Amino acid sequence: MTDENPQIELDRMMLVEAERTGTGPRLWAYTKLSGPGWLQSAITLGGGSLAGSLYLGVLVGYRAMWWQPLAMVLGIVMLSAIGYVTLSTGRRPFDAINKQINPVLGWGWAIATLMANLVWCMPQYSLGTAALRQNLFPESLGGATDAWIAIGILFAVTAVVIIFYDSGSAGVRLFEWLLKGMVAVVVVSFFAVVAQMTASGTLDWGEIALGFVPDFNVLTEPSVEFAGVLSETGGFRAFWESQIVASQQQVLITGAATAVGINMTFLLPYSMLRKGWDKDFRGLAIFDLSTGLFIPYLLATSCVVLAAASQFHAKEAPGLVKEISHPGDEPNKAIVGRYHKVLDARIAKEIGQDRFDALKDDQKRDQRNALPLADRRVAAMIVQRDAFDMAASLKRLTGDDSAAQLLFGVGVLGMAVSTIIILMLINGFVLTEVTGRPGHKGLHLAGCFLASIVGAVGSNTLWKGDARTWLAVPTSMFAFVLLPIAYIAFALMMNSKSLMGDDRLSGGKRLKWNLLMLLAVAFATAGSLWSMSLQSYAKYGFISLGAFVALALIVQLARRK
Repeated sequence: MTDENPQIELDRMMLVEAERTGTGPRLWAYTKLSGPGWLQSAITLGGGSLAGSLYLGVLVGYRAMWWQPLAMVLGIVMLSAIGYVTLSTGRRPFDAINKQINPVLGWGWAIATLMANLVWCMPQYSLGTAALRQNLFPESLGGATDAWIAIGILFAVTAVVIIFYDSGSAGVRLFEWLLKGMVAVVVVSFFAVVAQMTASGTLDWGEIALGFVPDFNVLTEPSVEFAGVLSETGGFRAFWESQIVASQQQVLITGAATAVGINMTFLLPYSMLRKGWDKDFRGLAIFDLSTGLFIPYLLATSCVVLAAASQFHAKEAPGLVKEISHPGDEPNKAIVGRYHKVLDARIAKEIGQDRFDALKDDQKRDQRNALPLADRRVAAMIVQRDAFDMAASLKRLTGDDSAAQLLFGVGVLGMAVSTIIILMLINGFVLTEVTGRPGHKGLHLAGCFLASIVGAVGSNTLWKGDARTWLAVPTSMFAFVLLPIAYIAFALMMNSKSLMGDDRLSGGKRLKWNLLMLLAVAFATAGSLWSMSLQSYAKYGFISLGAFVALALIVQLARRK
């Protein structure tokens, strides 16, 4: 037993003894010692996953229940790979990639992680401000200029936590448990909603089970639940189908991107090294990811998708279409504006964009009212919901709208704040790594605040849409573009003899892992290209991708010579 970290030696002895005594004791030891996988779960079950799951339920329904678990399984394959490499070599991955694989991949991985942190902080601020302004304090923070006040509150809270985080004070630990409790409120609430709907016979579990069977038609076709109303739209059916499919594709990419993000791939190996894990902990690491990450993610996201799909999918937002509205249905003001934008796109398709732009406001209003009922119904089905509307998914549990808004707001606020803090910590960690000064508190703090400032300012300046929850979609699509850098680097590390030495897998194990990694890399690469093709910067993105690949190949050839 060493004087430096006696607990690690005790843990090692437990694992060695468990390996000797059989499967049962080994699983029990793994369960007791799990850790980094649950940390990854805390990152994954944030505002991005919540928003992605909600929008998947709204737009796709049960048909894509298989999509997020598939992305998570392939992500765990690659996280297990970098975990195996790190624990086998004991080396810091950024340094190992640069020296043993390719510095272009190493720096690409670090810079992509930093960019993802900056970008992903924006939707967390957006979700947090939406929770404060729409769910928790709609009267006191509901004004047009109050967004900056809400952002300031989030910035101040997260800044205080980061500054005192390394102090180990009881107050910070108490705050962490408070955040976990806030997140648990919304997660448990969605569980309860699903349980209640199951008990009342609302959910068709046979249909839901079929949703876990991969159906790739969901990538290119509208959900079958839209078929009835689409058949009534006449010559504009193709227009509405393209609108639905475009939104479906965006939320599918979001669901995959928020399963395992590139910043998670940077955090995991370093969190294992910080705990003092090494070769003896490799089996524990895979078990830790498979249980601590996959199971909570599967249960939580599935319940959110089910709750959203059962109440929102192919159903008009209340109060938008007067002919089918119930007495008392009043939509919030923000969703009315988004609804009008969808209708305006339909009118412009018919009369031409130039003619539509020339119309006066009252003429546009008359044109909207004159649209056929079917068109207005489709628009009301696919309009972007926000935090206020999404909170209605918990109304079945509470029976009261104000209580549902409170539950949802508390949970989303907890998710946003905790995710902002973790993204700040990762960003500070990246900055100390790329400058070669790990553990430097000043650089770490600078990296932390860089992410928070960009997220705070960008959420209210770069984002022009009024559906603040929807910001998680475009930012996740951008972050997914970067993911293949990490996956390809990890696959090369697993197969590097110079890096792995005798710990490189061989025979059937190597073949099995290479097949799994190939599937993961192919999925990430296809998703990255797909996401890039849907972006406004697609041309520049593909040029940048080509330049990155060319630079990596040039450097690799030069290193061989």
